[in-house]
Formats: sequence, structure tokens, C-alpha cells
Amino acid sequence: MAKDRNRFVCQACGAVAPKWQGKCDACGEWNTLQEELAPAARGPGPAAKAIGGRQIEFVGLEGSSPPPPRIPTGLPELDRVLGGGLVPASAVLVGGDPGIGKSTILLQAAARIAQGGPHAGRRALYISGEEAVAQVRLRALRLGLEKAPLELAAASALRDIVASLEQEADAALVVIDSIQTMWLDALDSAPGTVAQVRTCAAELIRLAKSRGFALVLVGHVTKEGTLAGPRVLEHMVDATLYFEGDRGHQFRILRATKNRFGATDEIGVFEMTERGLVEVPNPSALFLAERRGNVSGSAVFAGIEGTRPVLVEIQALLAPSTGGSPRRQVVGWDSGRLSMLMAVLEARCGLTLGQNDVYLNIAGGLRINEPAADLAVAAALVSAATDRPTDPGTVYFGEVGLSGEIRQVAQAESRLREAQKLGFAAAVLPRRIARGGRAPAALDGLRLTEIGHMADLVAPFAAKAGKKEPTRERETAKAG
Repeated sequence: MAKDRNRFVCQACGAVAPKWQGKCDACGEWNTLQEELAPAARGPGPAAKAIGGRQIEFVGLEGSSPPPPRIPTGLPELDRVLGGGLVPASAVLVGGDPGIGKSTILLQAAARIAQGGPHAGRRALYISGEEAVAQVRLRALRLGLEKAPLELAAASALRDIVASLEQEADAALVVIDSIQTMWLDALDSAPGTVAQVRTCAAELIRLAKSRGFALVLVGHVTKEGTLAGPRVLEHMVDATLYFEGDRGHQFRILRATKNRFGATDEIGVFEMTERGLVEVPNPSALFLAERRGNVSGSAVFAGIEGTRPVLVEIQALLAPSTGGSPRRQVVGWDSGRLSMLMAVLEARCGLTLGQNDVYLNIAGGLRINEPAADLAVAAALVSAATDRPTDPGTVYFGEVGLSGEIRQVAQAESRLREAQKLGFAAAVLPRRIARGGRAPAALDGLRLTEIGHMADLVAPFAAKAGKKEPTRERETAKAG
């Protein structure tokens, strides 16, 4: 019989090396290789021997299937992110920084599912590998959920958990908090390593598929904000949800980065209170509640997060640089895109921004990823540079190209309807292609300013500041 030998596995990407080294050749991370016991090869399996298989059935694309059933969690914002609720026999991975609210929202959802509603009589099980039962009970008492018929357990041994879940025939939801604390004694590695996380997650997902309960796994994150452990874990589950926001901030944003049963990039907005996480049905109004419209360097962006239009305030501050290298501090947006916009404003519009320290902030703790925010960020930068506030009743959206052109973005009408619903009277947007018919009735009374170049955005601010208006560059120069 072949002997087992040791190997070194990267805890960031799962790559295997025959000996220890400081840097992983696969992902480039340092000090992530840990020693694990590699079992000896057991010989070819049934697939290699080509025995015991059965013929699979192929079907055509024509036809339809009913939508999957849903288990409402009792939290409308969580149901929205999931696509309508939990799907039986599915696996959901929830990640986020420590203390941001992962255990809180899952305890609230599990307690409400256990309390009944359309799925009365089905049980919800909460298995904690990090906290004792007494600690979970204290949290439930603080949240006012101590009377909920939720069943708790404190365990981390995978064999015991699987043996117990095999006996549960009527469980609707099983929460594992967290997957990094689970361990299987057959593997000679510590809990949280690549082999343990991958093996434990695969066994729990297999059990959820066979027994028909919804499985929710809590995952730790690294200092970069990504899920700790192998990336294969994200491919194994049906949905991956991330908590965004700062622990010191009252808002929490739950974002679906992957969802096989719903829209990706869908968000749910919560507010952390003494009674737990409370849904925010109208996040746009809350994000703009503390906005002051008479301050320079502020602009309102009409964005789309998943299927939801959201209005947020973008704040920019320019200050003279006292050192040799100006600072660029960005919160909630891509710092590389900020540098691109500043270069466009300097090269195409004649503004001088490079010698200033630039600070950019997305108010409310929301992180924006879509390029449609370019125009709003540019408006905030121009407003800060000229010390002239933007119109408090105007929203901005549009993508900016390197030549200074303003490009079209998707779902413009949804953005405009959200702006009109919150009382905004004007919008600055890319120049649209002429279309037949009139504007939708929902947009009546909303003044639209369509621009095609960044110079059209800068000109009103420059005129108010008493400066010479920038001229648009021509792509072709005159001969001679």
C-alpha cells in the first residue's frame, strides 16, 4: 500500500506545491502555503473502469419549466436580494467583515421562518461553530426573538452534523455559522484550510440537495474583502451574498454577486439598530436625507443596483497639496476611474486639478461599480474646482469616454422615474438618439439636459465662476 506524504497547499487559491516556498506561483500571494497530508492514490474509480453507469437523457431547448418554489424569509430586503426567497435544496454563501451583521440577519431570517407563515410546521436549524448556545440565546433575546421555535446547536465536527441532519426529514432551513470552523477528522489539516473548507462545504451541499432543505453558509472574508479560502467555494453554491458597509456606519448593503435563481448585483439596504437589522424600503430617500444642496463639490447620481434604481450623493473635495505627491483618497468608487476622469477634465476641458489633493466619497456607505457614475463624479469635481454648487434639484448619470464624449447608459427611464419620485426637477444625461413619439407620461415635468461632451458640463460652472468657457477639442486639426 502506498504511503501518504505531505504536500503544501495555498490557502488563497488552493494550488498545491511539493515543498514550502514563501510565494505561491499560482496567485502570487506570500506566506499562504501550509502543510497538509496528501492521501495516497487509491486506484481508478468506477468511472475509469466504465462500469455501473446509466445512460443520461438529453432533451431539447423547447419547453418550459415552472419557477422554483420559494421560502419567504420574512425580511423583504433579503427576499429581494435572493430573488423572492430561499429555494429548497439550494446553497447560499454569505460573506462580510467581522461584526457587520451576518449572524444577526441570518438569526432573524431563521427565527421568522421557524415562526410559521405559509411554511408553518417546517423547522429551521441554526448550527454555530463559533459561539455557544448561550451566546446565540443572548443575541436572540436582544433582538426580541427568544420566543421563536428556532432550534440551536453548537458543533463543528462535520461527522456529527451530517449524522444529525440525516435524521431531519422536515427541516426547511439549515444555517452553518461558519464554514471556516467546520472540520473533518479524516483530513490531517486544521479547520479553515483549503482542504477542510472545500470538503466540508461539498458534503453539506450534497446533503442539502438530497434532503431538500435550504443551506446557508457563513464565510469569513480577508482584509481585501474577498471570501477567505478557495474560490471554488463560490462556484459550488447557488448564490453568493456580500455584506458591504462599515461597522461604524448605520447602513448595511447586502449585494448578490452570484445568484442562479435571481438577478446578480441586486442589493438590499438595512439599517443597524438596537433591535437588529431593519429593512430600508426607500434607500434613495435615506441616502439623501442629510444632503445639503448649497455646498460645492456635491452631486446626486441616479444609479441602478441590480433591478433597483438608487439615488446617492457623490461628494468631492479639492485642497492644495502641501507635499510633493498629491493624494487621491476614494471611498466607495474605483480610484483608477477617478484618475481617468481627472485626466479627461484637464486634457479636454482645460481644468487644472493635478496639483490638488482630491477626496471622493459616496455618501451612505454604498459602493458603486457601474460606469454611469462618471458624469456625476465629474460634476462633483468641477463643482469643487470652481467652488460653485450644483443645482440641488438635478441628478446626473452618464459614462465618460477618453475623448470627453458622454456615452449612453442602460435603463435611463428607470433612473429618471426614481428622480422624479423623490422630487427632483431636472436631470443631466447623455444625448439620446432621436426616437419617434413623445416621452413617457411618468417623465412629464422633469427637465432634461442632454449633453454630448464634457465641455458642455464644465461651461455653466465656468460661466458662474467668471472664467473663460472651455472649448471642445476637435479630433481633426486643420492643415497648415
